[in-house]
Amino acid sequence: MVIDDTKMHEFIGKVVNEWGAAEGALITFIGDRLGLFKAMAESGGLTSDELAKKTDTHPRIIKEWLAAQAAGGYVTYDSASDTYTLPAEQAMALTDENSPVYVAGFYQSLVSLFKDEEKIIEAFKTGKGLGWGDHHHYLYEGTERFFKPNYVANLTSSWIPALDSVEEKLKKGGTKVADVGCGHGASTILMAKEYPNSSFIGFDSHKPSIERARELAKKENLQNITFDVAKSTDYPGDDYDLVTFFDCFHDMGDPSGAARHVLETLRKKNGTWMLVEPFANDKLEDNLNPLGRVFYSVSSIVCVPASLSENGPALGAQAGEQRISDIIKSAGFSKFHRATQTPFNLVFEAKP
Repeated sequence: MVIDDTKMHEFIGKVVNEWGAAEGALITFIGDRLGLFKAMAESGGLTSDELAKKTDTHPRIIKEWLAAQAAGGYVTYDSASDTYTLPAEQAMALTDENSPVYVAGFYQSLVSLFKDEEKIIEAFKTGKGLGWGDHHHYLYEGTERFFKPNYVANLTSSWIPALDSVEEKLKKGGTKVADVGCGHGASTILMAKEYPNSSFIGFDSHKPSIERARELAKKENLQNITFDVAKSTDYPGDDYDLVTFFDCFHDMGDPSGAARHVLETLRKKNGTWMLVEPFANDKLEDNLNPLGRVFYSVSSIVCVPASLSENGPALGAQAGEQRISDIIKSAGFSKFHRATQTPFNLVFEAKP
């Protein structure tokens, strides 16, 4: 085997960069947990001692943390004043929970996966999978924090308007909506707030998530929303005007059964099923890019094991439009198309 020294050095350089990124993900999560970024966002330039005092943390460790964040480009360093600043762009992404680019939740999700290391290794060895409910609670919390800004930015402003006549019905009122796989209910609550004259029911098989969703809805004082524990294949009710699946179809143990159940529970005239899935091209080679890497990686340790834990087909986060279309049409839906998309999502519309 002949080794190309140039290629070898390029690869080692890539490895070193990823060591820093992996360790950086942990210390960024720590910064989120301890309020370090928020303290910096409110203060302009700070010395390490000043930041430590503001956050009741140890100054020597904070000095090292700041140096690492400066090396990673998360904060800037002024050697003349020995101060560190969190730029406005980074502050928007790391501290503003109402921003469409808020990313702090993803770091919490990443940390959860390292906490589940032994379970994930066992899933890789046995193929028995790892159920969504068997992960560390950081995964559920981080997922809700990460997905919510995307839903805030797109759900009622572009995704629902892209559907055929759905927005008008929701605004008019009397519309009945089932949000399946709702998790902590971010999507359900957003819709209930935007369309107060329609009714919304969030379903999820993970009881702790439903309990959390109920708490959040209560804080919003919403009267047109309820949450119940149920699977995608047996959630109760019928004649729904709209059924929604947000970033969950590819995780399911029985996506075909879920599709059939949606068809059974939808209003036969003008009922709509909206599915939001991670952006993916149909061919693997077309997904070999940074975003594809993120999705394939999380899929190998969360999505595929979740489906396998229920003896499912393991669609994965990069299932793609064609494969999803085949399942939905096989379930009996006559219409299926891509309604809209973002750089991170595909939004599909299906009708009986």
